[in-house]
Amino acid sequence: MAMINQNPEQIARDEIDKQLLACGWVIQNKTQINLAANVGVAVREYQTNVGPADYVLFVNQTPVGVIEAKRSELGQSLSMVEEQGEDYAKAKLKYLNNDPLPFVYISTGDITKFTNYKDPKPRAREVFTFHRPETLATWIKNKKTLRAGLLDIPQLPTDGLRDCQIDTITELEKSFKDFRPKSLVQMATGSGKTFTAITFIYRLLKFAKAKRILFLVDTKNLGEQAEQEFMAYLPNDSNSKFTELHPVTRLKSSFIPQDNQVYISTIQRMYSILKGNEMDESAEELNPYEYVQTKEPLPVVYNEKIPMEFFDFIVIDECHRSIYNLWRQVLDYFDAFQVGLTATPDNRTFMYFNQNVVSDYGYEKAVIDGVLVPYNVFTIETKISKEGAAIAIGEQVDKRERLTRKKFWETVDEDIAYTGKQLDKDIVNPSTIRTIVRAVKDNLPKMFPDRFDENGQFEVPKMLIFAKSDSHAEDIIDIVREEFGEENKFCKKITYQSTEDPKSILSQFRNGYYPRVAVTVDMIATGTDIRPLEVLLFMRDVKSKSYYEQMKGRGTRTCTLEELRKTGTPTAKYNKDHFVIIDAIGVEKSQKTDSRPLEKAPGVSLKDVLQTIAMGNRSEEMLTTLANRLIRLDRQINPKEKEKFAELANGLEIKQVVQKLLQAYDPDVIESLKTRITNEKLGQAPAEIEKAIATEHKALIEKAITELHNADLRNYIMDVRKKYDQIIDTLNVDEVTNIGWVKDVAEQAQSIVNQFETWVANNRDEALALQIFYGEPYRRRELTYKMIRDLYDKLVLEQPILQAPKLWDAYAEVEDQNNDNSKGNNNNKNRTDKPKQDLVLLVSVIRKALKIDEYLTAYDKTVDRNFQEWIFKKNAGQHNTFTEEQMQWLRMIKEYIANSFHLDTEDFELNPFNAHGGLGKFYQLFGNQYLEIIEELNEVLAA
Repeated sequence: MAMINQNPEQIARDEIDKQLLACGWVIQNKTQINLAANVGVAVREYQTNVGPADYVLFVNQTPVGVIEAKRSELGQSLSMVEEQGEDYAKAKLKYLNNDPLPFVYISTGDITKFTNYKDPKPRAREVFTFHRPETLATWIKNKKTLRAGLLDIPQLPTDGLRDCQIDTITELEKSFKDFRPKSLVQMATGSGKTFTAITFIYRLLKFAKAKRILFLVDTKNLGEQAEQEFMAYLPNDSNSKFTELHPVTRLKSSFIPQDNQVYISTIQRMYSILKGNEMDESAEELNPYEYVQTKEPLPVVYNEKIPMEFFDFIVIDECHRSIYNLWRQVLDYFDAFQVGLTATPDNRTFMYFNQNVVSDYGYEKAVIDGVLVPYNVFTIETKISKEGAAIAIGEQVDKRERLTRKKFWETVDEDIAYTGKQLDKDIVNPSTIRTIVRAVKDNLPKMFPDRFDENGQFEVPKMLIFAKSDSHAEDIIDIVREEFGEENKFCKKITYQSTEDPKSILSQFRNGYYPRVAVTVDMIATGTDIRPLEVLLFMRDVKSKSYYEQMKGRGTRTCTLEELRKTGTPTAKYNKDHFVIIDAIGVEKSQKTDSRPLEKAPGVSLKDVLQTIAMGNRSEEMLTTLANRLIRLDRQINPKEKEKFAELANGLEIKQVVQKLLQAYDPDVIESLKTRITNEKLGQAPAEIEKAIATEHKALIEKAITELHNADLRNYIMDVRKKYDQIIDTLNVDEVTNIGWVKDVAEQAQSIVNQFETWVANNRDEALALQIFYGEPYRRRELTYKMIRDLYDKLVLEQPILQAPKLWDAYAEVEDQNNDNSKGNNNNKNRTDKPKQDLVLLVSVIRKALKIDEYLTAYDKTVDRNFQEWIFKKNAGQHNTFTEEQMQWLRMIKEYIANSFHLDTEDFELNPFNAHGGLGKFYQLFGNQYLEIIEELNEVLAA
């Protein structure tokens, strides 16, 4: 600890001392030198012929380097001190006839920069801390440094490599020879990213003599896949497999073998290793990109088991999603070159890799080269998924417990209206799922007309369905089997929650005839190679642009005719030359974003709390948050559910788990622990006592979360609260409202719009209502319900196919297409919900056709907006011109005009006015102004 009144230089040196000790150095004063005391000795204030050096580093009694210590405020100008460090390194040490020292550190204790003067073109780089003495001893012995070795990499033999792979490896190796610390490889999903990576890893180990390489992934699934690819890789200059030449290990615990050359690990596991925590494999199943981190991640600290120089290179798979926030610390820790692999970089990815893009082989280029196949989009829209539905009070419905899926009857005690977005969460409408599945079944033969066998039976191409949740997946599976008239093995679920081993189902899907259809939530959304896949059915929306690109990437792999027949589609007549996206949720049109929240707002979800703890966060904030959530849970669930909890928690009740969590940071518990250890170790060095206290406290924390390593318990905690009340809507039958290839749908929409606008122009003089729209604003007060009705009847008579709802959809489609084409123009955000009433719809589309409204806007919403503006003007300069009762009447008039377009004094005899006193009451409230207000509202609201 820093002493009071120390100067900044002394504070910096204290921090440097602490780091040196942790890295295995012994520190000595110049008056008490004993170079034999340790492999590495750091001597303070050692005299040279240019003055005393802050620290001289001796390894095996030979001087090898210097540390120049600077106060922390100089962190911003360390490059100015480099020359001073070099001067000391070149200086003659007192009593010694030394050569220049190769290793120079400049450090404030917070920031440390290192230069190795054995390197060609020595360049300073920031490092997490100091290298270990054994490392420097090895570097001294080696003739060449790693960077010098990179210059020895020969030209790439191109046998068996695609052009894009040759270009990528050549450019990457050029980047290594320029000693660039970070490189980004952008290669489209399916163009052989992992194969490319293994090829350059092999060359780094063989020619540059790299010691150890870390292959970093963000899910266990991707780690297992990478391991398979390393095992299968046969270098083109050897008869031995990669793993026979260079040992490969996939890390499954906190144990790190020292003698391997390639290490495969999830970034979550590497973080937990650096934090010194154990982590169960179940915590590696969820991609960290899919959930949000807490505000203040615990910093990584030095770990002697895996020092910062342990790896020479880190290859980061799917680097667009997992290297920010908490996880970035893992990469900042290691003194290693970094190579990022991704199909879908965003701006942060480019910035992180210093804009050093060695390959930008995107999807379009890969399709042009025939490396990947293009796709067509087929849209299925249903009435309820777009507009929602309602269940009236008193109706009897099925309800379902989410967890057990047990059903029970219940009478609805209030009107329930739901939107399409609520489907499959709070409300399940089997009719919607069935309508979509049936439409898919009916249209697949038209999409793949060559897939009939000699008996005329249609063979369903391999299809992957993306579901919203496990519960949704279960509903889809039941309905798919039933609608296709098939057996269990025809359609299966592949998620981490599968009762069957998900890997074996995935292998069957990839290589066998069954399943024809797989349903997944997240497990094979990214990074999984399934060549014979020809159809992706989206029944869940995706908000992340890069995640969506990854999901689409599941279908882009090429597949030869021979391979297609062998892996499960024997009726195929041609190579796989395209795949089909069936969009049943509007995923192609929904707003996508590149960004992820950088920090979590207060109120972290229970799922995020559990996942964060599983992945190694042991902060007081997290443990206390979980304890509070569990106390609440204990009050909510029934005795049977509590028993189930105990069964999964090694026999502990919720209260006992809570007690352990709270004790981990209880000041009294920690105080008694300190007292006990101090008494036990009386007379020992304070540093030893501190270390023992820290070790015991850590053990207490680890013990507190023992039960939470069990994924089944974590899933139970998340699910048990939300087990009630999923309403099964069996009352509202769904129907398809729009179906077809997107290109065809767009052309059809434009054709409908053109037809309508021609009709409007032709009827300009005949239709009084249209003349009014074309006329002066004051004449719009003439627009009556009858005129609109006449116009509507004329349209239905002359153009029966131009129904008002169809017109709205056509304008919406054209608007969306225009927005897509104008790159990120989000004007369709202005669009309001489609009106329910045909006449209101008609006025809305007429206004759009006549360019009164720039964007498609529901007429009733236009009236709302105009009403607000009118009230605002009336209130200008004075507060609340109208009383609450007057406002109630004005709102009734506004609603009436929104649906009937015009208000006459005789309309006051109708609902809703007559129920509130009719025209008499209106006159009483507004006096002589009453006619003026009616005329004014007729004028402004229709504008």
